[in-house]
Amino acid sequence: MSGRPAWALVVLLLVAACDDEKPPTKLYLSPIAVADLPGWTSDDHGEALPAWRRTCARLENMPDDRTLGPEGIGGTVAAWRPICAALPALDGGGALREMLERELVAYKAEPGDGSDGLFTGYYEPELRGARTRGGAYQVPLYRVPSDRVTVDLGAFDPALKGKRIVGRIDGSHLRPYYARADIDDGALANQAAELVWLDDTLDAFILHVQGSGFVSLPDGDSMRIGFAGHNGRKYNSIGRALIERGELEQGRASWQHIRDWLDANRDRAAEIFAVNPRYIFFRELDGDGPVGAVGVVLTPGRSLAIDPAFMPLDVPLWLDADHPIPGEGRLQRLMLTQDTGGAIKGPVRGDVFWGTGEDALAIAGHMRSKGGYYLLLPKSVAAPQLAVARAEGG
Repeated sequence: MSGRPAWALVVLLLVAACDDEKPPTKLYLSPIAVADLPGWTSDDHGEALPAWRRTCARLENMPDDRTLGPEGIGGTVAAWRPICAALPALDGGGALREMLERELVAYKAEPGDGSDGLFTGYYEPELRGARTRGGAYQVPLYRVPSDRVTVDLGAFDPALKGKRIVGRIDGSHLRPYYARADIDDGALANQAAELVWLDDTLDAFILHVQGSGFVSLPDGDSMRIGFAGHNGRKYNSIGRALIERGELEQGRASWQHIRDWLDANRDRAAEIFAVNPRYIFFRELDGDGPVGAVGVVLTPGRSLAIDPAFMPLDVPLWLDADHPIPGEGRLQRLMLTQDTGGAIKGPVRGDVFWGTGEDALAIAGHMRSKGGYYLLLPKSVAAPQLAVARAEGG
């Protein structure tokens, strides 16, 4: 045996920017019975029903032949319709668990290099802001600016299908869009793109990392804002930069550690923020919660952000990772893939949404867990639509 499962689904995917700087990375998926998943009977599966019903409402508006995920590994929308049709009649976790054991097959996901998966957490911060600038409210969050353009490179070269770049028109030239440092220095000051003004630069940066937030306004009203676009620049980790500069120790660079360092070194915050040139633009949201990349309201503890280059969106996964709270053992639960993120890259990589406010931060801010996940698929998808190849030595 080569160390791979005797039977494995091998998906070869390119995870690279337009210049293909990174080599291809392999994801191995090996089948396992749903009932044999680690910690399967310890979860209250019913807590995932709200998230799954939201996903099913989204799938309802898609054509039957729409495929989910890279290489269609999530099957077609039609394959999920019987599962979605059964959900409204389920009255709790026990009934859902029995249905999943009967109708689905699980596939353990493993990176090609045999490493552990990595799971972090995110949350929706509560902020203070105003719709107009004044007093303590001096830090802008921007809408998508009017001079920002998106270019579909596939329209110019079929070999670049699916590749897009973001830029701005400068005379007769297309330029990269302004980096974070440029925008913080006022590059957008004359575009009337301000959506809301916050009272704290650190809170603003946290919102750029988290992607959505709940803003309390001076008149007692509130607004929820979420991701609307970005400047096209590459995401760079400020945590990694702080480690390289000797400001944080390896293994002690969770978001909570980063936040504590920034709070204690506000005179250096702009310098560190500039390490990450990516800049997020926002829009005001309606509804009772933050919205993920697939357009549905996220469910605390049950919505997972993944890398769509490897995993399909709009499907269930079984998570098995170290719990972020010491002494709690394993985090083993049913999740729905409903979001993505600039830092969520890799075949077994996830970001758990924990909710809104300080209680959610207490968990999300400390989460940097090793573990793995299992892709759950209808039995009608597993055998006929996914080509299973024998691993070396099988």
